[in-house]
Amino acid sequence: MSDQKWQRSSLRRLSTKLAEAHHPVSHTTVGRLLVQMNYSLKANLKRLAGAAHPDRNRQFEYIEQQKSAFLAAGLPVISVDTKKKELIGNFKNGGRSWCQQAEAVNDHDFAHDASGKAIPYGIYDLRHQLGYVYVGTSADTPQFAVEMIARWWQTDGQALFGAARKLLILADAGGSNGCRPRLWKQHLQQQLADQLGLEATVCHYPTGASKWNPIEHRLFGPISINWAGKPLRTFATLLAYIRGTTTESGLRVKAWVVDQVYEKGRTVSAAAMHELNIQFAEVCPKWNYTIRPRTVCP
Repeated sequence: MSDQKWQRSSLRRLSTKLAEAHHPVSHTTVGRLLVQMNYSLKANLKRLAGAAHPDRNRQFEYIEQQKSAFLAAGLPVISVDTKKKELIGNFKNGGRSWCQQAEAVNDHDFAHDASGKAIPYGIYDLRHQLGYVYVGTSADTPQFAVEMIARWWQTDGQALFGAARKLLILADAGGSNGCRPRLWKQHLQQQLADQLGLEATVCHYPTGASKWNPIEHRLFGPISINWAGKPLRTFATLLAYIRGTTTESGLRVKAWVVDQVYEKGRTVSAAAMHELNIQFAEVCPKWNYTIRPRTVCP
């Protein structure tokens, strides 16, 4: 096999090669002939799934069982995740919007031109179709994720679910609320279980299956559609678009900016992990576990 197979040929290069083979033809004619033979410029398509985890289907079935059980018992079920980070400033925002004239934005998205970076951490209440977005300005850490869940419970969750002492959290396998970070589990123990007296059951979606996490298509998708083509020049503008997001099914969204600074790179020792009151499920224990209070709360 010659090296020609691995060489990308433009229309002009093809025209030159044909001329060298005594077939003089212009590059425009080469393009027209290629179209007649059903050739065209195409991008790669992401359609082939990688090797699925052997427990993928088993985990999906377990998640559905847990969701049904918690919802039937009137207990809270929330889906959590961090939306794509956004630079705040006069930058292009993907998508298109109806207008008489396109808005002029910066030709480059340089971070030093931004007034800040928005880190939207979302919580979606499956029972009430309510969305809560806490826009951080520091770093997306496990501490930030758990503190936002605790804040949601204290401000809205407790009022919605009354005396409920159990909570089901649906999360991705990676990120600040992933199945691997020890800090995520430690803060669930300290802030949700010990301080608030909640029994937190966590189910993670398998790696590569985050699109099935309800928050992705029930909260983040509508938000992206609502601000499509609109520059997010200020935090106030970003919050307005988030709060103004609705759907025909009844979605309502609340949003706040969180200015607290969160330290990255914190670690948790193996000894500290042994102190957690955590029980791993028999089904896919890496992805499913329950953290209970270490003290009896009144």
